[in-house]
Amino acid sequence: MSNRSFSDKDEQPSVMNRTRDIMALTCLIFLILSKFEMASGKVLEETYQKWVQYKEDCVKMILNDPLPQVGFFCNRTFDKYACWPDTPAFSEVNISCPFYLPWYDKVSQGVVRRRCGSDGHWERDDSGQVWRDMSQCEEEKEVTSQELWFKQLMVSFRMLYTVGYSLSLFMLITALIVLLSFRKLHCFRNYIHANLFLSFILRAVSVIVKDTMLERHWGREIMKQTDVREILSHQAAIGCRIAQLMMQYCVLANQSWFFGEAIYLYSVLIASVFMDNNKYLRYILLGWGTPLLFVVPWVVMKLLKENKECWALNENMGYWWIIRFPILLASLINFLIFMKILKVIFSKLRASNQTGYPDYKLRLAKATLTLIPLFGIHEIIFIFATDEQTTGVLRYTKVFFTLFLNSFQGFLVAVLYCYANKEVRTELRRKLGNWRIKAETVCCGK
Repeated sequence: MSNRSFSDKDEQPSVMNRTRDIMALTCLIFLILSKFEMASGKVLEETYQKWVQYKEDCVKMILNDPLPQVGFFCNRTFDKYACWPDTPAFSEVNISCPFYLPWYDKVSQGVVRRRCGSDGHWERDDSGQVWRDMSQCEEEKEVTSQELWFKQLMVSFRMLYTVGYSLSLFMLITALIVLLSFRKLHCFRNYIHANLFLSFILRAVSVIVKDTMLERHWGREIMKQTDVREILSHQAAIGCRIAQLMMQYCVLANQSWFFGEAIYLYSVLIASVFMDNNKYLRYILLGWGTPLLFVVPWVVMKLLKENKECWALNENMGYWWIIRFPILLASLINFLIFMKILKVIFSKLRASNQTGYPDYKLRLAKATLTLIPLFGIHEIIFIFATDEQTTGVLRYTKVFFTLFLNSFQGFLVAVLYCYANKEVRTELRRKLGNWRIKAETVCCGK
């Protein structure tokens, strides 16, 4: 009869400390990463927790189950993948697929196998490793191909909005410089536009930084045992959590300045709102202060209830509504103001163009298309198609249009309200003319 042991080479469970746990998890993560370049943070953390529970249950079995009384047998062991009982010589043992596998629901009926040799030792393959058949516990190829397709789609989406935000960032920065550099362009309307441009710039930067921090946090290679522990630590997640916090603030600030633009135009065309001596301060508080009323409670709930990973996942959608609600509310109010302003523009254009009916309709269409990006009206398209309700093609369609419109919207706003603005073009031509005259004077002499 074989001596009792706890692994293939007489491991003792008493020395299976946390360092060995991390080393074992490293092997498991390599198994998962053999199919994916980057593991989801949630999958990684949950897999680790379940693996630890599985290992602890196995150690209890190893310590407490009675030994076989007769014959040769292969010793009970935990090989960092599955828990094996004492197995008689000349036999094969089947163990259910480990429950910690991320795809366990799909392979719960499968088994992993080992063979016990005639000498009471586990059989080994040609490479000298203990033989193990875990083919029934692997993911189905069809599922893997679907996940690969989904991953490629998400990569394409990311490339799309990265290009959009980068292009918008360049156009917005130059537009902001133009508005602030020329004194003749300094007016209340352009101050509102400048703050909107700045909110777009901060939103683009925060999204790019957030993606970089997430990739840095979850995309690092697992080369040694300390890497897994570092990835799962709260200290390692601080950077990407701060990036996530800043992105949420910048998105809300951007939406607040959409709202500010709508209120300003409503004040000019229809009714007086925020039109006293402190009107600019009120717009500043609305645009940059209002987001704090929602971001701070969201951070508190994340810290107390969902302090996991990089705060990128929303297990309880109720907390996500703290951020989503003001965006949807502002979008609805903007849409109502948009319709009211269009009605006023329609009435004024029709009254002043009785003889040129087709012309005023064209001007109305132009005004409509100009106001849509300024008010963020595109948000209304999927306002009732929430993340919880959309699946399949509808969800992918929503994600595509949302990412495309949000990323390129800054570019469109910069073009419409700076580069295509007649007042801005006139001032640019005047400045360029003055610079040309000065350059000719310097070049050609007195």
